[in-house]
Amino acid sequence: MACGRTAGARMSRQRPVPLLEVPSVPCRVIERLNRFVVRVELQGGASLAHLNNTGRLLDYLRPGASAYCSPRTAPGRTGYRLIAFAEGEAAALVDTSLQMRAFEAALAEDLIPWAPACSIARRSPRLGGSVLDYLLECAHPPGLAYVEVKSAVLRGPGGAAMYPDCPTERGRRQLLEMIRHSRSARMIVAFIAALPGAAAFRPNASGDPAMPELLARAASAGVEVRALSMHYDGRRILLDDPDLPVELRRLGASPARKSLSRALPPAPWSGSLWSAWSPAPRTGSPSR
Repeated sequence: MACGRTAGARMSRQRPVPLLEVPSVPCRVIERLNRFVVRVELQGGASLAHLNNTGRLLDYLRPGASAYCSPRTAPGRTGYRLIAFAEGEAAALVDTSLQMRAFEAALAEDLIPWAPACSIARRSPRLGGSVLDYLLECAHPPGLAYVEVKSAVLRGPGGAAMYPDCPTERGRRQLLEMIRHSRSARMIVAFIAALPGAAAFRPNASGDPAMPELLARAASAGVEVRALSMHYDGRRILLDDPDLPVELRRLGASPARKSLSRALPPAPWSGSLWSAWSPAPRTGSPSR
């Protein structure tokens, strides 16, 4: 099973590393008008802000919530982008395009230990019937790696960052495709825990009941389940932990299993019951 660092193997935290400068102004949420538009209050009055995160974001999108809005270079209906929500002196970065840019910056600076000496060979590569985020070309170990990046901005028990916060048919379909191709190429699903002080990553069964087992099955098939954490400080995106611990819940028999059993190969641990959250062991070298 190929997963990120476990909670028990946690290294001492280092000082956050700046990745990107992102100018913004403080704003407050008035209401979410639709999936992509939020009415916000700024010093000059009310305005419309674009939100590119399609999750429910119920922890943040409430009237009066303190946030950060970035002026749009080519304003249309919306003059701003709602990019982050304040949490004390730091902020949760919810803008998924900025999360991706920060991931690319960390990759370019060789700050990600599970993707050393890797560069982007292609964006939006097709894998079977799905489109993923990246195809990387890596030197150590040499070869190509398919990468799908997911945003985890739901805060769970114990400070864990969780995904998803709502059902995701697309996410399930991508994972199934990665499982099918895991023996022919290196597969990585990377979760960006864009929360201040995130302690670990954990799948959220309340958001999508199939996701915990599907991620565990993916890891058992050789898909690398990784996570990294970052946050926004009102001016910069900072990398906190490039190898955040990953916790996977294994279920031998669950409601989700009935819908997945025909689509997935049998797992080596099928038939056993793991009733508690348990960190998945990390392999000595990346799975191919």
